[in-house]
Amino acid sequence: MELHREAPDDFWEVEALMDLCFAPGRTALSSYRLRDGVPPALDLCLVARGSAGEVAGAIRFWPVRVGAAPAMLLGPVAVHPTRQGEGLGAFLIQSGLDRADAAGVPRVLLVGDAPYYGRFGFTKLDGVEMPPPTNPDRVLGCWDWDGIKGPVEQHLS
Repeated sequence: MELHREAPDDFWEVEALMDLCFAPGRTALSSYRLRDGVPPALDLCLVARGSAGEVAGAIRFWPVRVGAAPAMLLGPVAVHPTRQGEGLGAFLIQSGLDRADAAGVPRVLLVGDAPYYGRFGFTKLDGVEMPPPTNPDRVLGCWDWDGIKGPVEQHLS
């Protein structure tokens, strides 16, 4: 498995993987409103390729703000159906978080299942509001969220 930073040439292969894993209607999800017109944080986005060069998995991060506080929105994370169950998703998440930490990212949030993401240090964020109709119990964050509350908004850097 080869893991590398997502490059502009990877874009369409990663998009095809995301469509395969989440269906083309994925862009209708509320979290995509935070991504519209905002480029991903390519220094943090990763692509895993198999031995034949195929895209086996990918993770993306997007800059957002909660009030005046900058954060990174993690997701989506996608693993090709033929590679699921190998731990690749966990490897991508941990590798992405390691890169974000090394880059000085103060906080990360996502919309997901607390039992799965808890092993990476994510906990429920009270008072942090994703665009509706997001279930507030699925808004999770890790690192420095003390005193940060309010709606999550796009961050155009």
